[in-house]
This record gives sequence, structure tokens and C-alpha cells, in this order.
Amino acid sequence: MNILPPALSDLIDAFNALPGVGPRTAERYAYWFIKHDSTSANIKLASALQSLSGGIGYCQKTFALVPAGQQLSELYTDPKRDKTTIAIVAEPFDIVAIEKTNLFNGTYHVLGGLISPIDGISPEQLHIPELIARITEDQVKEVILATNASVEGESTALYIQQQLQNKPVKISRLARGLPIGVDLEYADQITLGRAIEHRQSIIINNDLT
Repeated sequence: MNILPPALSDLIDAFNALPGVGPRTAERYAYWFIKHDSTSANIKLASALQSLSGGIGYCQKTFALVPAGQQLSELYTDPKRDKTTIAIVAEPFDIVAIEKTNLFNGTYHVLGGLISPIDGISPEQLHIPELIARITEDQVKEVILATNASVEGESTALYIQQQLQNKPVKISRLARGLPIGVDLEYADQITLGRAIEHRQSIIINNDLT
């Protein structure tokens, strides 16, 4: 016997499928729509979801999120940004977290994930070759490994470090102000800001001046 109408059960299941949304939270979300009977809110949500896939694209240089049809991110084309400094992040929303600190004036490179054999994610699936190409094209002087302080984040940072060891570029890592296991997206701005300010050098190649 179905206790809830199928339409409501389907909505709860849809909310429950979202990351970080448990069964109880999904039920509260669904109940809000019933209780408020907000036609405008329903239409706005449906419209936003419908236009999502067709309205989002990726920067051809940094792989950050951009409006569909736009080739390059404004954070890359802005003449005030320092293209010789690149912060390497796992996902596009990590950029948002760093930008909120107002302490970084370089550009970004989104890997599109982290190396994780258990999840079937290998280095070949990440935007690492494009990063190596950018170092030459943009005459990059410093690469900041801004991946999460997790096993996957550390493994990915180490792999990139190995790939860049023969490049004339300074490689640094975010300082250990970030707690282990905390994603950049959820780090507070003060902690993340200090991590950027006090980033630690890993390699300075001998041929750098």
C-alpha cells in the first residue's frame, strides 16, 4: 500500500538523489512545495532545471563553467588577471571558493575531478595535458596545487608534480591551514585565504631565475 501519492514520492526520490540530501531533508523540501503551493516557485525551478543543460558550457582554456556559446572564461580573459600564475582545482565550484577570499589574482585550471582508482578515475580522464600545454603557451611561472586535502587530492597533486618536474615553473601547494577531509567548497573564507597566502613551495627548478 502506498502511503504517499506517487507524484509526491517521485519528488522526494528526486531530491534524495542530490548529493548531501538525506531522506528527511528530501521530505521537507517536497512538503514545502505542497504546503506553500507556490506556482511561481514551481515554474521558476522547472524553468531553471530545463535550461540548465543547454545554458552551461566549459571554458576551452581553463575548463571553468561559462554560459553556453562562450569560449573563454572572463576570469581568463580579464587583463587584470595574471596568466603566469595558475591555481589547479578539481571542480569548477572550487574556483568560487577561492574567489571569495579576494586574495588570488591569477587564473585557474579545472581538472574535472581527482585521480581515484576505486571510482574508475585515471589521470587520462583529467585535463592534465591541457595544463601542460598552457604552461608553455601562457609562459606560466607558478602552478599552485589547490586540490583537496584528501587521499585523492594528495595523489593527484603528486601526479601533477611529477608531470611538471622538467618544466621551468615553480610548483607550490596550499598551506596546511585546510583541515584534512574538507573540500574547498565548504572551507571557510579565513582558513582558505590563509592557505593561499602561506602556500608552500614544492619544487623550484634549477634553471629558474
